[in-house]
Amino acid sequence: MDLKSNLKSSRRSFIGTTAAAVAGFSVIPSHAVAGLGHTPPSDKLNIAGIGIGGKGKVNLDNMPGQNIVALCDVDWNYADRVFKAYPKAKKWKDFREMLENQKDIEAVVIATPDHTHTLPAAAAMELGKHVYLQKPLTHSVWESRYLTELAQKTGVVTQMGNEGHSNDTVYEVAEVVHSGCLGDIKEVHVWTNRPIWRQGMPKPLKEVKVPNTLDWDLFIGPAEMRPYNPEYHPWIWRGWWDFGTGALGDMGCHLLDVPNYALHLGAPKAFQASSSLVNTESAPVSAQVTYLFPARKNLDYCAFPELELTWYDGGLMPARSFDLPVDAPMNPGGGFMFIGSKATLIAEAYGGKWKVYKNGQEVVPETRVNIDRIPDDPMGGGRHEMHFVNCCKNGGKPASSFEYSGPFNEMVVMGNLAVRMQSLQKTLLWDSENMKVTNISPDETLVTTKLLPFSSDIVTRKVEGESKQSVKWNAQEMCEEWVKHTYKNGWSL
Repeated sequence: MDLKSNLKSSRRSFIGTTAAAVAGFSVIPSHAVAGLGHTPPSDKLNIAGIGIGGKGKVNLDNMPGQNIVALCDVDWNYADRVFKAYPKAKKWKDFREMLENQKDIEAVVIATPDHTHTLPAAAAMELGKHVYLQKPLTHSVWESRYLTELAQKTGVVTQMGNEGHSNDTVYEVAEVVHSGCLGDIKEVHVWTNRPIWRQGMPKPLKEVKVPNTLDWDLFIGPAEMRPYNPEYHPWIWRGWWDFGTGALGDMGCHLLDVPNYALHLGAPKAFQASSSLVNTESAPVSAQVTYLFPARKNLDYCAFPELELTWYDGGLMPARSFDLPVDAPMNPGGGFMFIGSKATLIAEAYGGKWKVYKNGQEVVPETRVNIDRIPDDPMGGGRHEMHFVNCCKNGGKPASSFEYSGPFNEMVVMGNLAVRMQSLQKTLLWDSENMKVTNISPDETLVTTKLLPFSSDIVTRKVEGESKQSVKWNAQEMCEEWVKHTYKNGWSL
């Protein structure tokens, strides 16, 4: 049996080879030990990119001065421009073969589709390699918890790729909140115009020949196999349940970041959703998700009472509060609003262009809390990416390490659970410790819609009954499946 076949049949032998490395691994700054081969002050980190055709290239380019030693992508045509940009890097299609055979890798940058985030991240961490993982951190709630705990166990440096979390405006808004300038915040609204790709779609009818540069089996990974179609790759995968997490997964880690950070949200205790038509294959065109967060520990100048946060996508937006100026800016592209007992704050993603309003007028708040900023990189690299690199080489914890981003991502992708469980017509009660919805009985039925496959080259007119069907599932079983996915045979953690 060749290596690739053996790796596909089971990861057990691969993980077995890493046990000794994990058992003896600890994070020690490279300036203090020469084990990684660094020579300060000109030391460079040996980085591998996994999933490089899109956002992965941006992240690698934002790590100037480092050694890009390996590049891995399932589609070598899509990745060709990156191969040309880093001609000295060794090329791979299967991350497992790369990690098993290339020994000089110290850190990985992962920007694959959402459903294949966790597997390469976990494999790298088990080998003691540092991990920069694009947002959303994972495809499911359970995977987020798994990576959070694995990061703690292995001690590697981690960072989620919500790059704006390193912006100054994140900390400026947090200072306004923590200084008590807004009073008690019990209501938050967050919105985006995404998706800007197709959603609410059935499977395409026509099977298309797989391009010879693409390993379709590796793209599918742990998901259920389906025929190739350009509706899935290279970019539109975001809208399909098996591969992506829809508008919420795409933009939630951007737009929900400041509310999560500034308000110390933690895990919700309940959540619910409403949306346009939910189908078995892809996320809806638009959705609204409301989370209920319990009261949190107060700060010196700021209380954190019970809070309702509502997410809107697909162009939906919250109503404009009547005590705001009639022309207070609320960018339709995306933003958030904190409604406090003293004042209201409105901003764009990561706190951009934030403004505070009181009694119908814009005001300049006086803060009394200072939060350290993430430093700029003197080489001109990305602030977020280079913060990760510097922590890998010199010790420290990145701004969006898995300790922060893991629990945050649980909350984000949990919203899709609410969207998919709508037919139960109830508020879902959440037990965070056990990652379980507690108010679904074993005999409840979930009803969703299966849309009949479409063909892009045939125009048809069908009445509603001929274009969609109702599908019934056991609600408890499906809820458990969506919290923790069942991987296809040959893929496991």
